[in-house]
Amino acid sequence: MRRRLPSPLRHRAILPVALLLAGFVLGGCQPPATPKPDPHGQAVPDSGKAGSTEHMPTHLVLRLSERRVYLVDDDNRFPVESFPVAIGKDGWETPTGQYHVEEMVVHPDFLKYDNSVTPARPIKRIPPGPLNPLGERWIGFAHGEGWTLGFHGTPNPELIGQAVSHGCVRMRNADVLKMYDRVQIGTPVTVEP
Repeated sequence: MRRRLPSPLRHRAILPVALLLAGFVLGGCQPPATPKPDPHGQAVPDSGKAGSTEHMPTHLVLRLSERRVYLVDDDNRFPVESFPVAIGKDGWETPTGQYHVEEMVVHPDFLKYDNSVTPARPIKRIPPGPLNPLGERWIGFAHGEGWTLGFHGTPNPELIGQAVSHGCVRMRNADVLKMYDRVQIGTPVTVEP
């Protein structure tokens, strides 16, 4: 989950990320709302690849009990691919329900917060790279007052299959890269127990 700035500020600032390597502060994880440059210096839009000619699965199904996310194509109603995930730990459970992809970010930043003060304040920025707790991609699918949930990579793939996050869904970086290329803004996300 992440803190959410008022809409006019979201597109002008890097939003604070409340995710720690071993856990999250303020209830979850948060990527920036601005595009990041690719390694060649080109801005990478987070528009969800509008206009792509590649076939997209119709929806994502996250099965918490299986700790897997499935890419499902409604043409045949069978998963076309699935990936193991880490989910929310006790007290920070990943919520069930119907959602949709609402934000996509390439190479997200991470901001560590000091939550010993009110309001919490960012104390450290971790840029994109091998130590960034959000990994290579962010796919946001749910938000509320002061929080956001999403699928993201991790520098700690040994935690995949466990309940260790503050609600977000961690994936191996190679898997989140594949999934990122198969979804777009508006792709439905179903989270089942």
